[in-house]
Amino acid sequence: MCFIVSIWRCIMSVVRMNITIPKELAEQIYKFTPPRKRSLFVAEALRQKVKEIQHERIEKALEEGYKTRKEESQSIAKEFEFLDLEGWDEY
Repeated sequence: MCFIVSIWRCIMSVVRMNITIPKELAEQIYKFTPPRKRSLFVAEALRQKVKEIQHERIEKALEEGYKTRKEESQSIAKEFEFLDLEGWDEY
């Protein structure tokens, strides 16, 4: 749920999490993000990663579906092949 505070900001429900990350990664986050912006940085990075994982899962499911239906699709295409070729000059 989101409450509009201004045109540019939106307050969302948040959950506080205690996570552990490698020290080197934490140092980089401290180096590249100002204080009070680190939670936003981490949330955006996680949102991007979750989106990437969801996209990969959808692609995999589609690929499996296409492979499963391959023979059926080929059979249907062969059945209507004469219509596809109708009107084309033979070489």
